[in-house]
Amino acid sequence: MKLKYLLIIFLALTSLAFASESAIWGKDLVANILAYDKEGSLQLGKWFTLLQDKYFTIAFLVVMLAIPFVFMVHYLIIGPMIFSHDRKKIKVFNIFHRTIHTIAGVSFIVLVPTGFVMIFGSYLGGGFFVKTCKELHAIATPFFCVAVIPMLVMWFKEMLPTSDDIKWMMILGGYLNKRKDPIPAGKFNAGQKMWFWLCTFGGIVMILTGAAMYFQDFELEIIKSFGLSQIDFLRLSVIVHNILGMAVSALFFTHVYMSVFAIKGAIHSMVTGYKEEEEVEILHSTYYKKLKKEQKV
Repeated sequence: MKLKYLLIIFLALTSLAFASESAIWGKDLVANILAYDKEGSLQLGKWFTLLQDKYFTIAFLVVMLAIPFVFMVHYLIIGPMIFSHDRKKIKVFNIFHRTIHTIAGVSFIVLVPTGFVMIFGSYLGGGFFVKTCKELHAIATPFFCVAVIPMLVMWFKEMLPTSDDIKWMMILGGYLNKRKDPIPAGKFNAGQKMWFWLCTFGGIVMILTGAAMYFQDFELEIIKSFGLSQIDFLRLSVIVHNILGMAVSALFFTHVYMSVFAIKGAIHSMVTGYKEEEEVEILHSTYYKKLKKEQKV
């Protein structure tokens, strides 16, 4: 019964959101096409306006509502994985790993919510709150800049794809059942790897596009060498930034859910550096076998 009521609430909220969206953006969007598509430009005015004024808002709304809803349903039906705390603990992250991860994590805790506020800024009335979120977004970005390259370097090798990743994807990491079957995964599973590559390479692209959007008034020869005008580059930056922002937000919600709710106590590994032995044995069985072979367990 709980699931039934949750579904009704979710559908009601979504319907209201889309109704509001239609009321606001039901006007003729062609009339809003920016008037400065000069000859020789990429003629992105129409697509930029359409995406920015309508579809990006809807897409972010879906991400914001649907993904937490799916995880709430998963938690109510499947519940969290709980592992024994009576066995030995296995050290998996050193102090450097944890420090860099903390810097990146704190920056994302600021970047994602403030990003949503900026997307829905017009609905929130603009003003001081939205402007403050914009500045917080800008302040958090340098912290992520500090963390992204070290994070890319320190985990690059362990994040490379393996055959285990295909097996992991085929069973969705074992999260759809309550059994404790050993899951084929190394130190990091396929889901963590997807988040890592999006967070690092996607994050670097978001830093560059975000900087272009923030500073706006600049001239770069490299842009001209590609035959792009400044306005073309800004429009492309906004489009790419928003598309990546949706993907990053979706996987960020997933990462938080998995580490805080789906696996009880998992987040402690980034505080202490240690994981429970049973957790490693079940969720990272390939890595556990490797540790046993090396007599580290």
